[in-house]
Amino acid sequence: MARFIDPVYDTAFKLIFGQENSKELLLDFLNDLLEGEKKIKELHFLDKERMPLYRKGRRGIYDIACQTEEGEYFLVEIQNARQDTFKERALYYLSQTIANQGERGTGWKFDLKAVYGVFFLNFPLEGKLRTDGIIVDRDTSEQIIDKLRFIFIELPSFH
Repeated sequence: MARFIDPVYDTAFKLIFGQENSKELLLDFLNDLLEGEKKIKELHFLDKERMPLYRKGRRGIYDIACQTEEGEYFLVEIQNARQDTFKERALYYLSQTIANQGERGTGWKFDLKAVYGVFFLNFPLEGKLRTDGIIVDRDTSEQIIDKLRFIFIELPSFH
């Protein structure tokens, strides 16, 4: 009898997408998500744990954290249990990665690298397959800055 793993569980998800020997799968998937926008040639896996910026702060633990050859960050998460504040959690994770790019001293160059969050959700969030969030001007809908991007994929929307 054949055996299969269910990719919606953290351990299986990390085995499939988060290891050096399967890095090409993650690279292909991210390039498919960003088709027509950018092409990632190389990924380097990073430590999956971010320490808080202050003593009583909350740390972030990601399923997969990686960086492109251009220095952009990708945080990839699978979330099975419904979480009503998941958007806030996603914002915290991405903001923490932005904040950790800050350099000590007085001569900070503000050369921030973009941070992308790709979140697979095994529950409905917006009621559609893909929700893609960026920072835009409220009146013109023009993108203000390209350093923060949220991509939510709702698995229950697959039929």
